[in-house]
Amino acid sequence: MLGTLMLSVGGMVLTGCDHIHGRPGPGPEVVRPEEVLDFPTLYQQNCAACHGTNGKGGAAISLANPVYLAVSGEGPLQNTIAKGVSGKLMPPFAQSAGGMLTDRQIEVLAKGILQTWGTPNLLAGQNPPPYVATLTGDAEHGQQAFTTSCAHCHGDTGEGTKSGSHKLGSIVDPSYLSLISDQDLRSILIAGRPDEGMPDWRSDSSQPLTDQQITDITTWLASKRVSDPGQPYRTHP
Repeated sequence: MLGTLMLSVGGMVLTGCDHIHGRPGPGPEVVRPEEVLDFPTLYQQNCAACHGTNGKGGAAISLANPVYLAVSGEGPLQNTIAKGVSGKLMPPFAQSAGGMLTDRQIEVLAKGILQTWGTPNLLAGQNPPPYVATLTGDAEHGQQAFTTSCAHCHGDTGEGTKSGSHKLGSIVDPSYLSLISDQDLRSILIAGRPDEGMPDWRSDSSQPLTDQQITDITTWLASKRVSDPGQPYRTHP
């Protein structure tokens, strides 16, 4: 009898442990960072802080701009995410460039940005200026084009306007120019800033801006950079 009881208890110990009240079940599956392929998650973790939660309203260029996405396309987006912008605030995200994301994750980000905020065939038949400059810029001609097409909002010298319906800050401020790349300046001239009321290249003036004018204005703005931005007091010999 005693032996039978011991066998019964032993059987309970061996076969019934999984049913004991309070024993923790299996935990959630752990996903390694490099295995995350969900666009919203990747975007929030890597892009939203600078480009805004919904692709706009951040410190960096707006991604929720269909014209910008139509002009840039997937290739340049992927390249910028992977390699960053040297000397500016956009860091490289590819593991091969010192970042944390795999090539597949970068591809998911680029495709997701286009699918979320892009408009297919938006500029079909409109011959927009190329995303990357192919012409040589002339700063003097750029200032002339700026005065004609941009000064009514940004002021004759780009230092902003303080009266009227458009009250904008300086776009030739050395600190601002030290943070933005030539490519971003060009991208804004082409695609505008719809979140801030700035039109794209087609409606800056009575005539659309040409590729040469955009290149020249970018060159003129870039010429306003200084070697010591943010330093109002310079030491003179």
